[in-house]
Amino acid sequence: MATTSSCYTSPFHTGVFSKQQSILPSSTSLLTCSTRRLPISLRSISRPMVVAAAANAVEAEKPAVAQTPSKILPFRVGHGFDLHRLEPGYPLIIGGIDIPHDRGCEAHSDGDVLLHCVVDAILGALGLPDIGQIFPDSDPKWKGAASSVFIKEAVRLMDEAGYELGNLDATLILQRPKLSPHKEAIRANLSLLLGADPTVVNLKAKTHEKVDSLGENRSIAAHTVVLLMKK
Repeated sequence: MATTSSCYTSPFHTGVFSKQQSILPSSTSLLTCSTRRLPISLRSISRPMVVAAAANAVEAEKPAVAQTPSKILPFRVGHGFDLHRLEPGYPLIIGGIDIPHDRGCEAHSDGDVLLHCVVDAILGALGLPDIGQIFPDSDPKWKGAASSVFIKEAVRLMDEAGYELGNLDATLILQRPKLSPHKEAIRANLSLLLGADPTVVNLKAKTHEKVDSLGENRSIAAHTVVLLMKK
């Protein structure tokens, strides 16, 4: 039960008190109050305050959430870049294909500039460390290693994260040799290593107009962009 109070004033005659009459100054009024009990009504409760209190209690019971939770995205985009010096006495391997030339890539592994670039693009899309951190050139076990090993690991990580290749676009930059006769073989082998349909793998080759080390046949470079789709 709740209580409610009401008050009102009433005037009295001027004078002194007697048993039947109260005599007060004419300007004086008596303040009279009465109190009565009322049934409790749910409508009279301030509901927002109750809800807020309950919300605060639930909030206090929530476990701590990681500051940077990993996001599951419908797709991810990655970019890769690689460059190697061209020196006599090394094989020129591009996309796992041995290309006839008078010089090849000087590197810790087989120096496949395209595969290294593709690996970095996939790792970048997944938000992982680059190829140099996962397969450091300071580790003797990667000395002369086939870059297909790196591709297989990148594909495994991609699959483990729940993604598959949407499409890939790669650009090779070198002055010589001309890659037109080898492009289809390179693309087919790259598609095979990725476990992807050849129609989603694109390969372009550009010269560097005889400018700097790329244009002087002293180096080779590659750029790759990949789109990974959630399975």
